[in-house]
Amino acid sequence: MTFGEPEAYDEHARRRPSGRRSRSQVVAAAACLVLGTGLIGGAVTGAWLAGDPAGPGARHGFTAAGDMWHDVPVDQLFPPTVRGQGAGPGEADRSWTRVAVAPDSGCEGAFDPLLRKVLDPVGCARLLRATYTDATQSHVTTVGLLFTEADAAGMASLARRFDRERLDRRADLMPLPYAAKDTAAAGFGAGQRASWTISVLTDAPVVVYAVSGWADGRTVDTPQPAEDAMESGATTAPAQAGLGHEAQGLADRVERGLRKRAGTTTEQPS
Repeated sequence: MTFGEPEAYDEHARRRPSGRRSRSQVVAAAACLVLGTGLIGGAVTGAWLAGDPAGPGARHGFTAAGDMWHDVPVDQLFPPTVRGQGAGPGEADRSWTRVAVAPDSGCEGAFDPLLRKVLDPVGCARLLRATYTDATQSHVTTVGLLFTEADAAGMASLARRFDRERLDRRADLMPLPYAAKDTAAAGFGAGQRASWTISVLTDAPVVVYAVSGWADGRTVDTPQPAEDAMESGATTAPAQAGLGHEAQGLADRVERGLRKRAGTTTEQPS
């Protein structure tokens, strides 16, 4: 480190005592202080108004969502009746009735091995599942909420991988349904899966999924992801039956309820 040469001292130069300032200097300093405070305050306020995902509110929402599996009654996470305005083919209204709720559990045996491997990086704090039937009791759909052990960065990383590799469209990564005896879903097993959707949230440590099939227990040879089954003109059996809409419609509404109660706002559900 080097220092510049000191300026030559002019003994004839008149110097103002260091302890006093002119009126103009005081006014200028005060103006700078006010301006600086305003800029700082404006930046903070702007971050709040913009919903800064790194702000305190977002962090609180993320944490609150992770605690919901034990803080929120099951009837609020999985309502006994779910209404889906415009959720069916051609924007027809849908309604679903809950027929079974699985005991809250870990993830042991809850996913096929390959999907379990994909989800391993975010861990499993708790898994909640419920199965619904449509108004005609022709279709059954299991909705799941996987509460992970990951932080926001971990969830964002998994979401990027799902998006980049289109993992939500792979039939070998379909979630398993939850069947319950003496219900319309009694025969809803792995072979009956017809359509599905998986959503990795980044504003909550949660993976939301749904898988649908026929209530009569028929086997499905070629299941189709909900995104494809919902396309106009799709002619597969799951698409024609509206099973893509069943899975996506229920998953969306459960996800919206989760966000509403957790107070997260950094993402908008579809």
